[in-house]
Amino acid sequence: MHEMSLCEGIRGIVEDQARRHGFSRVTRMRLEIGRFAGVEKAALSFAFDVVMRGSPAEGAALEMIDLPGRAMCFDCAEQVELDDRLSPCPLCGGGRLMPETGDEMRIRDMEVI
Repeated sequence: MHEMSLCEGIRGIVEDQARRHGFSRVTRMRLEIGRFAGVEKAALSFAFDVVMRGSPAEGAALEMIDLPGRAMCFDCAEQVELDDRLSPCPLCGGGRLMPETGDEMRIRDMEVI
């Protein structure tokens, strides 16, 4: 379950930012998660609750925002949105695609007090 290690990284960021900016509590966190990131949202939510115990983000509401997966199709030279990394081009049916976005995960913002 790599979601646990993802949350440990998030906790490190939260603690670093709390020291830098002097906040004591995170009330809400929004994460952007790409379609191809391989993140299981239910597992991430569970891990977030467990890993954030004892941190400024303990009890924070977690919102996950889906980001689309996009690729460049070398057959029709168009940027297309894909449902799955291995899907063919939805415009021309071609299979020569270079993924450009969709594998990212990042903290979009945090509400703090």
